[in-house]
Amino acid sequence: MDDRPIGIFDSGIGGLTVLKEIKKILKSENLIYYGDTARVPYGPRPASEILQFSIEGAKFLVKKNIKALVLACNTMTAISYEYLKDMLDIPIIGVIDSGVRAVLKEDGISSLGIIATSATVDSKVYQKKILRANPSIQIKSKACPMFVSIVEEGWVDTDIARLIIEKYLVEEEDFRKMDGLVLACTHFPVLKNTIINVLGEKIKIIDPAEETAKELKVLLKDRDLINPNKDEATYSFYVSDKAEKFRLVASKITQVDKVSEVQFI
Repeated sequence: MDDRPIGIFDSGIGGLTVLKEIKKILKSENLIYYGDTARVPYGPRPASEILQFSIEGAKFLVKKNIKALVLACNTMTAISYEYLKDMLDIPIIGVIDSGVRAVLKEDGISSLGIIATSATVDSKVYQKKILRANPSIQIKSKACPMFVSIVEEGWVDTDIARLIIEKYLVEEEDFRKMDGLVLACTHFPVLKNTIINVLGEKIKIIDPAEETAKELKVLLKDRDLINPNKDEATYSFYVSDKAEKFRLVASKITQVDKVSEVQFI
């Protein structure tokens, strides 16, 4: 049994969707979140730069004596997961394998859309892993970099958001006939309701965050790392910039009553 915190790392605020799911099913676990808000988005950056940022963020969280690390960013997972797994001596979990397993659990999906950052789309990591397990699925992927900016700016329920979603997902690539759509960036679930309004309710929206939380619970149990304390869990938040904006958005996404201790690193 282990009462050390779990570290959650994202390029900005998107990983808060993962924290929200972890908080639901691991109620006694203490969580430390780091959002690299000064350098978001990671998606358009070179792989070497993403790897360097990933190493820096992981080292910061390790210094906080975490017992496990969650890479709550698809771009970071695609580029840095294997390197960090070898570098760290604590368990590490990424969102991509969880997202792939979430897809494969769904019945009746013969056509699938994947929306993500440019780096995740370019890596083709989702396609490779899904098709390896089920070669019959027809997959179409689309980079939607402006979705990250919409979420970071807090423009989720606006006409701007709807117009940009329509541009990417209907005008440029018509995803309305797909059976499923993977939100392969942890920022994108914040736009879920608007995406459904644009594409219609028939499409199955797949959010890797829930599956990531479930797999984290299994990992902690298997390694005897569950927090035995039944006291109220603690949540700490760190950012590299824009603390006030982060605080406002984090309160809405995570449903943590008081997101007050947002600290710069």
